[in-house]
Amino acid sequence: MLIPSGLGADQAEMRDAPHSAFLPGAILDHLGSELRAAYGVLTRAPLPQGLLDLIAQLDSAHADGPGNADAFRDELIAVLPDLRGFALSLVPDAARADDLVQETVLRAWAAQDRFAPGSNLKAWLFTILRNQFYSECRKGKREVEDADGTLAGQLVAPAAQEHGSDLRTIWTHIAKLPPSQREALLLVGALGLTYEAAAEVIGCQVGTVKSRVSRARSLLTSLLGMSGAPASA
Repeated sequence: MLIPSGLGADQAEMRDAPHSAFLPGAILDHLGSELRAAYGVLTRAPLPQGLLDLIAQLDSAHADGPGNADAFRDELIAVLPDLRGFALSLVPDAARADDLVQETVLRAWAAQDRFAPGSNLKAWLFTILRNQFYSECRKGKREVEDADGTLAGQLVAPAAQEHGSDLRTIWTHIAKLPPSQREALLLVGALGLTYEAAAEVIGCQVGTVKSRVSRARSLLTSLLGMSGAPASA
């Protein structure tokens, strides 16, 4: 489970971060492909029936929506696998993750007139989902520290088991990353958000996201034993 990361830039974090830009390009490319493959275990999973039922409801209701409802609906549905994958990276409970996605879809549909066509829908939806998650944490006092990645390990192990030892290894090491670094790395390295979009989702400065991604890449390459990776985080 990821914990809140604050709104301002962490100057010590930015100053002390090792720079993944110093890692060879081949290593960065390989790490990126490994991350996308590992995250694909989540995003390629069949959508649960509850989400499919919600899509059907939107299908029947969108004719009464605003003029751009068709395009908005199509884009929203296209993002659902990534949205569910992001939810699963926040909670070690698939049922709760699906509830978060459904609530996000409903909130986004109701507020679609506030979405600027042509802007980043994925980042907008991720922001809604993340805000909803932390709102529920505050209300229910569910927020917990997961610095050692125990809960993340519980989440990813069942999914990865079906896809071989390499993915299990990747997920095991991803779970060892500090929560704020894990979140930034998955948003940028696995889900393809820009640093700017990831900063918008997390609610921090762009430099903080760059620092966290850099530190996460350096630590992950070291944990995976990739040549050229620094020995420490």
